[in-house]
Amino acid sequence: MRKTLLAALVGAMLLAPLHAQQAAQVPPAATAPSAPLPDDGIRTEATVVVTGEQPGPGLWLVRNGAHDLWILGTIKPLPTNMQWRTKQVDEVIANAQEVIYEPSLVVNSDIGKFRALMLLPSLVGVKNNPDGKRLDAVLPPTTYVRWSAFRDRFLDRDADKLRPMFAADALWKAAIKRSGMSDKDVAKAAVAAAVERHHPAVTLVKHTITVKDPKATIKQFKAAQIEDMVCLEGTLDRLGQDMETLRMRANAWAQGDVAAIRAMPLNDQYQACMEAITESGIGRSLGMADAMRRLQGEWLAKADAALSTNTTTFAVLPMRDMLEPGGYLERLRAKGYTVIAPDE
Repeated sequence: MRKTLLAALVGAMLLAPLHAQQAAQVPPAATAPSAPLPDDGIRTEATVVVTGEQPGPGLWLVRNGAHDLWILGTIKPLPTNMQWRTKQVDEVIANAQEVIYEPSLVVNSDIGKFRALMLLPSLVGVKNNPDGKRLDAVLPPTTYVRWSAFRDRFLDRDADKLRPMFAADALWKAAIKRSGMSDKDVAKAAVAAAVERHHPAVTLVKHTITVKDPKATIKQFKAAQIEDMVCLEGTLDRLGQDMETLRMRANAWAQGDVAAIRAMPLNDQYQACMEAITESGIGRSLGMADAMRRLQGEWLAKADAALSTNTTTFAVLPMRDMLEPGGYLERLRAKGYTVIAPDE
């Protein structure tokens, strides 16, 4: 369940749905030479990501006798100008009885559209620090120095009025775009197109939170103290230290290099950013706490059912959630299923 923080929070405040992230190697010529680092040491233009048509990753196979579950592992960000060859995805979905989408968290309300529109003025300032504070008064001095270097390069000084989590989101989007990458969900579009062509059954694994009093929730959020410092600091770490890894990982996914993906750290700031909301007072009051664990259990139950009844099933999961210790692949193996990687 991977989403940008801004989409998650604004989606919740607007009460709109939030949907909770082989082939041969491409020749080295597809990657451009490294550019020199700028004086500030922020690594955003060191390695240019691949472009043009790419094979993308292979599919993981989970097998239970004659029942196969094929899983597409997704990664964000990916190269902006990549064209992904989706032949294998289309072929599996053409023969699949069911497609299981990745877990999602949905926040909505039972109020009408007109009443929702009437709430829009209440959203003014929802992204800003309470009491009109700016980040120099909110962040520790060392963190603010780091933030300022990135802000001056990618944003403007008005970004200092944002809460740390929204500042992190704005900075992330600007830096990723500058680096030739995108958080666009290319997998979702490809899978949806194949489902439209072949019409398998579709299974959604989601947890829905209904906000009964949107106006009160918005007011509570504006005044809430949210522990989102770790979210901004994690984003600064990724952009300052891990950008090269992000680009290399994006290239590896595009080129179908599963071994390279395994060898790279899959850490990201999304967990800390999401927990800033789900584990906060307002998040707990809305029932968001522990949503990830519940959704993982529900997804595994759907996979169990598919592996018992379907000859072929296709599924989508974020790569990090698949490969991490205690993640989906480890838990599927623990259930006695055979798990085969794309490069095995």
